[in-house]
Amino acid sequence: MTDAETSDRYALSFTTGTLLTREAALLAPAYLEERDWEKARDRAVADNLLQARTHRSGVRLVRETVKRLSALTEPELELLGDLTATERGHLMWVAACRRYSLIAEFAEEVLRERFLLLAPTLAYEDFDGFIRSKALWHDELAMIKDSTMQKLRSTVFKMLVEAELLSESGHIVPAVLSERLLALLNLRTPSDIRFFPTRSAA
Repeated sequence: MTDAETSDRYALSFTTGTLLTREAALLAPAYLEERDWEKARDRAVADNLLQARTHRSGVRLVRETVKRLSALTEPELELLGDLTATERGHLMWVAACRRYSLIAEFAEEVLRERFLLLAPTLAYEDFDGFIRSKALWHDELAMIKDSTMQKLRSTVFKMLVEAELLSESGHIVPAVLSERLLALLNLRTPSDIRFFPTRSAA
């Protein structure tokens, strides 16, 4: 399980947004001013900081962005505004993995493993097989509707493309992590490098 999950059930609420890099860049400064997630969330909703079309969608988007950002450390949040687009994508992929153990396990057990085994592509079938294997021990996966399964799969693959870890055609893109990101990710044990298609030691 990730830091964010306290039960044996997988949290599956990540379909509210994909990688949320734009939203993170807008919301992180609000948190750094307040140093309080509840205040930052309320301010973001009141000011429509994420420029949502409706109040309801704005609330959902802010809530999900806060979930992801709160999985990051203070040094990571402070660095977020200075990162390049590629670095920010990598960091928000880490945030999604820390927040959702289903994504984390898929990243480590399928994405990274296929890369290390020199498999050049990642397909929907790989995700489906992963879910089927996990469903043997997780009723919440065994009982999901086909439409929910499709949305989960689509969201994860869109995240991977946005994080520049997968091409539109399904080819795995080796992650070239910057030195400053590597330093932060290696502060954790095991290292969060394990979520990436890279030969760097995790």
